[in-house]
Amino acid sequence: MKYAFYPGCVARGGTPELMVSANAVMDRLGIEREEIVSAACTGAGVLQERNQKLGDALNVRTFALAEKMGLPIMTICSTCQGVMSQANRRVLRDPEYLAEINEVLAEEGLEYKGTIVIKHFLWVLVEEIGIEELQKTFTKELSGLKFAPFYGCYIVRPSDALGFEEHPERQTSLETVIESTGAVAVENDGKTKCCGLPILLINQSNAIQMVTNHTGEAKDLGADAMVTPCPLCHLNLDGYQPKAAKRRPSGKIDLPILHLPQMLGLAMGMQPKELGLQRHIISTKEVIGKAAAAPAAVS
Repeated sequence: MKYAFYPGCVARGGTPELMVSANAVMDRLGIEREEIVSAACTGAGVLQERNQKLGDALNVRTFALAEKMGLPIMTICSTCQGVMSQANRRVLRDPEYLAEINEVLAEEGLEYKGTIVIKHFLWVLVEEIGIEELQKTFTKELSGLKFAPFYGCYIVRPSDALGFEEHPERQTSLETVIESTGAVAVENDGKTKCCGLPILLINQSNAIQMVTNHTGEAKDLGADAMVTPCPLCHLNLDGYQPKAAKRRPSGKIDLPILHLPQMLGLAMGMQPKELGLQRHIISTKEVIGKAAAAPAAVS
């Protein structure tokens, strides 16, 4: 299947290693995609708090562009997935509201007819490609590694906007993909909680404490790294971890935060630089070493 690719802002800005690794992995998987080049930011939920209609209009414009392409949307950002899903639900439930937004879009010659499907790359792996086909691309069995899944907020709540009733497998999709590599998925209480980034500018102390709690818990449970499908979570959990570590009695956490495609790339035998693993704040050297020493995948 071919997708209208919506990488989001952060994959091009704050976490360019996600864009690099995602493209490398999607090429290996044979995922066809065409980027929605003139799409706007989703608003990340922040804009919606101030002006919901403006935020929805920006997202509906993206939907209309994808409709013109005749393709479903695929994103590599959990926050984008959640915000777009919520916007889509609002306009589909309220035809008058959609008509109001379409009046604005008409100035660009656009109209959203309500046909777009939006899927995160994580869901594409599980629902479209399938675990068996995914495993055929692996050259390494990451059996010596333990990864703590971290979904974040927007790809799990609100569940009705995210299609969990129709696709219950989405609730454990990250664990499913982690385990498909041969690695252990480390269960942790923080995996579906907020990473802290949304409150960073208004309450930095609490935001950093959330990083301490989530990464510290995963480290204590024996995780070698945390894996997330959300670049915004990555920004906070990786970038603010040095400050968060100071709140631990030991003064240390040292838990690498991997983007989902980076983990897959390691299982595919890709080189660390090809996956941007040198760009992280928290060193990924130990994870890279364990992956390099991992046995060959059983075909």
